[in-house]
Amino acid sequence: MNAVQEEASNPIIRAENLSKVYAAGRIMVAAVRDVSFEVKRGEFVAIVGPSGSGKSTLFYLLGGLTRASEGKVVIDGVDFASLSDADRTRLRKNRIGFVFQKFNLLPTLSAMGNIEIAYTVSGRKEPMDRKYLEHLSDLLSIRGRLEHRPSELSGGEQQRVAIARALITRPSIVLADEPTGNLDTKNSDAVLKMLVRSNQELGQTTLMITHNPEAAAIAGRILHMRDGEIIKIEKGLGQLGTAAGQHLPAQDGTVSAV
Repeated sequence: MNAVQEEASNPIIRAENLSKVYAAGRIMVAAVRDVSFEVKRGEFVAIVGPSGSGKSTLFYLLGGLTRASEGKVVIDGVDFASLSDADRTRLRKNRIGFVFQKFNLLPTLSAMGNIEIAYTVSGRKEPMDRKYLEHLSDLLSIRGRLEHRPSELSGGEQQRVAIARALITRPSIVLADEPTGNLDTKNSDAVLKMLVRSNQELGQTTLMITHNPEAAAIAGRILHMRDGEIIKIEKGLGQLGTAAGQHLPAQDGTVSAV
């Protein structure tokens, strides 16, 4: 096996016996309980579950935004737990693009300004690739909206700008937390379509958190969470529609890539 084949075969995300416990007064609350799974390079995975299932806590663990109580998160061969805060921040900037439910666009900047500042903050020395930005703008249908401020954009347009902001640094991984949570059905479908296209056409590994099974169905693989644990794995459609759902039961509490 050559180096390229070996890299492609290695998981880009690996969670091993991952747990997160919070203190609520005198009570210890386990938000994530001994979760293990892998995500292959270029895969689209959805994690779905009701409110309180632990999926958002898992999102923050995978993104290096909080530390695990036990277990570890390995991103592209690097164990988050082995890094200092500065190195963990650097890894996030270089490898991960984030898409959040509330868009988090700066209101005083245009859509273009929001994308440009994200690129500047990433610390990359080379100039932003304008042709790549044009490609993203066409892919996300925002080319004619880049000079507008967030208040002048629809919710769907704001989320598509947020996706462009996440993709402009060419991250290896895109983590999306409830990206359609604040959108109506029409805009939700548009955003989901764009996430599928960016995964397929740009090759980024995509992991999406959602409470909506219909949204999760666009992924190639669906991990179901409840009470801090992954309880079931399904095969998704990898496109918009309703997944038939081929059940792939976990063994010994461990969910592996398929």
